[in-house]
Amino acid sequence: MCDHEKDMETKNIIDQIIQKHNKIDILVNNVWGGYEHFNDGTEFWNEKEFFTVPLGRFDKMFNSGVRAHYSTSAYTAKYMVEQKNGSIFNISFWAAQRNNMGVAYGMAKAATNKMTETMAYELEKYNISVITIYPGLVRTESVLKSAEYFDLSNSESPEFIGYSIAALACDDNILLKSGSIQIAAQIALDYGFKDIDGKQPIPLTVEKA
Repeated sequence: MCDHEKDMETKNIIDQIIQKHNKIDILVNNVWGGYEHFNDGTEFWNEKEFFTVPLGRFDKMFNSGVRAHYSTSAYTAKYMVEQKNGSIFNISFWAAQRNNMGVAYGMAKAATNKMTETMAYELEKYNISVITIYPGLVRTESVLKSAEYFDLSNSESPEFIGYSIAALACDDNILLKSGSIQIAAQIALDYGFKDIDGKQPIPLTVEKA
């Protein structure tokens, strides 16, 4: 474990993986922040327009989200370039394409998507793929604690997106998808697997997310 806001802790983790396994095949960037700290006296679920939100919320989302994904990818890509292969997956969400999920949140997710596109462009010649994945509603511990506020009928287990990543990573033609946005539930349909409970989540669209 490490604090991904501290570059040297992140670098040390990647170096340890290389020292132990001599290679790194897959990186999944799924760091996030901004909703867990209320030291400024506000609750994000009661915040409305962006001008009512403490500026610290923006900083946390970009430092714990976008920048952490960037720095971890930078440390990892150096090894993948030497290997001449590897896959980087950036977890994002539909907020990047909507205007009603908060300014800072939408900006952070849009930045992640653009990061995928430009990293994919630079790394293609090294046989390294970079893909954005959108999950649906994931049954995390936090979501389950607040289950009364969610419609879980089309939700996904935390393992489901792992299955999606594994399916893509094992695809010999993964480079054809590099730079793209992939939907976890659609990946399941494309590669023929279901969630751990046997259900087949329906892929969301930007209108229904």
